[in-house]
Amino acid sequence: MKEEEDGTKLSFLVVAFQVRQLTESEMGQAFCCIQVDQSNVAIKETFGKFDDVLEPGCHCLPWFLGSQLAGHLSLRVQQLDVRCETKTKDNVFVTVVASIQYRALAEKASDAFYKLSNTRAQIQAYVFDVIRASVPKLDLDSTFEQKNDIAKAVEDELEKAMSHYGYEIVQTLIVDIEPDEHVKRAMNEINAAARMRLAANEKAEAEKILQIKRAEGDAESKYLAGLGIARQRQAIVDGLRDSVLAFSENVPGTTSKDVMDMVLVTQYFDTMKEIGASSKSNSVFIPHGPGAVKDIAAQIRDGLLQANTTT
Repeated sequence: MKEEEDGTKLSFLVVAFQVRQLTESEMGQAFCCIQVDQSNVAIKETFGKFDDVLEPGCHCLPWFLGSQLAGHLSLRVQQLDVRCETKTKDNVFVTVVASIQYRALAEKASDAFYKLSNTRAQIQAYVFDVIRASVPKLDLDSTFEQKNDIAKAVEDELEKAMSHYGYEIVQTLIVDIEPDEHVKRAMNEINAAARMRLAANEKAEAEKILQIKRAEGDAESKYLAGLGIARQRQAIVDGLRDSVLAFSENVPGTTSKDVMDMVLVTQYFDTMKEIGASSKSNSVFIPHGPGAVKDIAAQIRDGLLQANTTT
């Protein structure tokens, strides 16, 4: 109920304002005086024939001599947005949105006032004609890339046509190109697929580099491990040789065989100690006892002698 009352009050105020303007205009003409606002011109007629263009300000209009006010013409820049549906060269329907900024020329105010009855419809017709002649020559991608060329073609055609009617085309912009929704979805899917393919290639290259670096690291690690084992064995051999020589010199009557047997027994017990101390070792069943140690030493010597014989 309150909204209806507010709407009624607003309508009453609008009507009152229009009546007031009409009353002021009629009163001004009654006193042979009219006012033209800034950025506007007024068209003066005498007995129905064009007489003069009145600039902004106060003017005398003697109605009793046949002078009358035909109307006003705004000189401000106006904008017209035109939506035009057309087809590209690759048979894709698009909606081209053009924004036309124009204004009437003060020096040609009579042409702008009398020659055109519907300026916006005239401009819209020219925009339709140019866009539907330009866009079908381009495919969809070229339409997006050459939208400035389309805007230039529209502006040139409008400037050439509307200058005869007293209007100036200030600027023409192609503000939007809207393909069909299915086409936009397909374009997005193509773009996404291309980016996924590029991402897959980059990922494969990264994995290749990782595998190469991992192989290089493994090879370097094995090489260094081999060097370490070789040096370890060389150190063991040198230590055994020195131990055998020192023991033979300090204990008279011992032979190299006796010393080697003692070294083997020592290493055997060290190995047993390491196996028992390891928390992750599995159960190992080996023969134990002095006789077993003797057999192990004999097997080692026999293996060394057979290797030497083979080489």
